[in-house]
Amino acid sequence: MTFDLRGIGLTSQRARNRLANRLREMGIQSAEVLEVMRMVPRHLFVDEALASRAYENTALPIGYGQTISQPYTVARMTEAIIRAGPVDTVLEVGGGSGYQAAVLANFARRVYSVERIAVLVTRLRRRLDALGYRNILVRHGDGSVGWPEYAPYDAILIAAASAVIPVAALEQLRVGGRLVMPVGEPGRQQLLLVTRREEGFDEEPLEPVSFVPMLEGVA
Repeated sequence: MTFDLRGIGLTSQRARNRLANRLREMGIQSAEVLEVMRMVPRHLFVDEALASRAYENTALPIGYGQTISQPYTVARMTEAIIRAGPVDTVLEVGGGSGYQAAVLANFARRVYSVERIAVLVTRLRRRLDALGYRNILVRHGDGSVGWPEYAPYDAILIAAASAVIPVAALEQLRVGGRLVMPVGEPGRQQLLLVTRREEGFDEEPLEPVSFVPMLEGVA
């Protein structure tokens, strides 16, 4: 499997630059995050038929009832995780297309990505390998239980919504670590940043969002 990283027309570097400029206008402040959003070829993480829309700020379907998050959301969640400093290990719940993991891989020594849908796991492993991402480890599993073997994590990013924060995620977060995820019922979800302290957890609401629900088990 080979990919053209450069892209042409609506998938070109010029299109990525326009997207990054749009993200800055929308409030993304981290120069490092904006540079990574310019660099990561989002068009290679969607179906070829949708490649011309890859640099629009919109979520796109990837099959099996799942979506690749809109670029602003990817940038916002990444910015929230790194704003207090560097991270060594990150747990991502909801690997999906692999795009969010590819962005995170530029900020962490190791990204551990859990995806519950087997077909998507196979697809994203091939894609990440072909694109040369060697610091992302992918597991087919139930994201609601995290990935305890490599805990505790400096950061946890959950790309699916739940009415409450999974207990396993809180337990697997290092003291001083940061967790970002959408919390709430459909139509009333809030992106939440949680920081673990010695004495408990601090919660900071970031903004309203809309994500697919977190499901238990594997498929």
